[in-house]
Amino acid sequence: MNQKIKKLDRMFNPKNIAVIGASNQINSVGWGLMENILKSAKKRKIFAINPYKKEILGIKCISSIGSVLESIDLAIIAVPAKIVPNIVKECCEKKVGGIIIISAGFAEKDREGKELQDKVAKIVKKANVPLLGPNCLGIIRPSVDLNASFAPGLPKKGEIAFVSQSGALIDSVIDRNLLEYYGFSTIISYGNEADLDLNDFLKFLKNDKETKVIVLYLEGIKDGRKFINTAKEVSKVKPILVLKAGKTKAGQRAALTHTASLSGSAEIYSAAFKQAGIIELDSVEELFNVSKALAWQPKCKNGIGIITNGGGCGVLATDYCDKSKINLPRLSRDTIQKLDKPNLMHPAYSKRNPLDIVGDALSSRYKAGIEALLEQKNIYGLLVIQTLQIMTEVEENAKIIKELKRKYPKKPIICCFMGGKYTNQGIEILEKNHIPNYLEPQRAVLAIRSLIKK
Repeated sequence: MNQKIKKLDRMFNPKNIAVIGASNQINSVGWGLMENILKSAKKRKIFAINPYKKEILGIKCISSIGSVLESIDLAIIAVPAKIVPNIVKECCEKKVGGIIIISAGFAEKDREGKELQDKVAKIVKKANVPLLGPNCLGIIRPSVDLNASFAPGLPKKGEIAFVSQSGALIDSVIDRNLLEYYGFSTIISYGNEADLDLNDFLKFLKNDKETKVIVLYLEGIKDGRKFINTAKEVSKVKPILVLKAGKTKAGQRAALTHTASLSGSAEIYSAAFKQAGIIELDSVEELFNVSKALAWQPKCKNGIGIITNGGGCGVLATDYCDKSKINLPRLSRDTIQKLDKPNLMHPAYSKRNPLDIVGDALSSRYKAGIEALLEQKNIYGLLVIQTLQIMTEVEENAKIIKELKRKYPKKPIICCFMGGKYTNQGIEILEKNHIPNYLEPQRAVLAIRSLIKK
């Protein structure tokens, strides 16, 4: 690990934090930063820097960062852009561990803003102090109880790292996550990349023990060759997923005014992602559906079993598997003999893969079918589809899957419990036990595809 990346440890797990521009004004950025840091960072010392206030949220104010007697691991700046260079200079003189500039009004705005940003970059590079931003949301690390941002809340702890050029997208993802079961190790909003860039964060996350999957939202990349080389190295250790915005000419113009990033053609980016071993996806929903599967389930060889109590859903899943070049091995003679035992299956069950156990299937039939498929040597993973009939034992089916997953830990299980009100309790059992569920077969097959070793 190079020295620059080592320095991020102090910045990403600070013992103390200074908020420059801390505010008493409710719903302001300076107030939101203080509120979030105080809620999450209970064991950290917080300094409120504001020369015009005596106290903010119970913290006594200090006039400048230079007046703080202790060393500072992380300084967060939320003041007007025009005074940021002077504040950054004070932080560097203080020898802080790292700086986050939340403030906007830099290269994404106009030429004058670009000049301000270049001035800031020159100061931190000379002082050798890492800088995140400007024009960003900040850092959120549930793994170390840190919310150094003005996001609406602290998401669940988990194994997914999310690195995004858009802070607003992060806010919405966090809000949604509070209703979901997957969680985050780290969330980074990196804005204009005046100093630290995407490559630095990829290298940091490669070595982060809490992170299993890296998810990217990109509008543009400043140094394509450097990114490909870095991503190629990191993707050998941890999967990288990407959602690329700015694929059209109109989108490219929007990206330039949003984060000052240059965009290129969709074809060039897709080719680069493929070369770097990155999985490219087409929506925010796909991004986190697939990341959940990669965080929770092992990878496997190409050979998947499908079990369903709805024939039509099995046909749909087969179509999606065929389009994704996912192999569906034939059921072996031994597997069929197990399923043909008296009173085990409905007389009309399919005897093939997908294994249709018929709509009136109770949990005992699901158990026998799932176990038989998992025992077959050339079936390396399983898709369990459940449609809802009046006799369907939703919760019992989920419990059976949970137990069989423990028995066969090396084979991934993806579920497609289709439904809503009457299905939710089963889905809750699955996802609390890190068995991902999707509400329709196409999403489930997409998740399975990501688990198949290339």
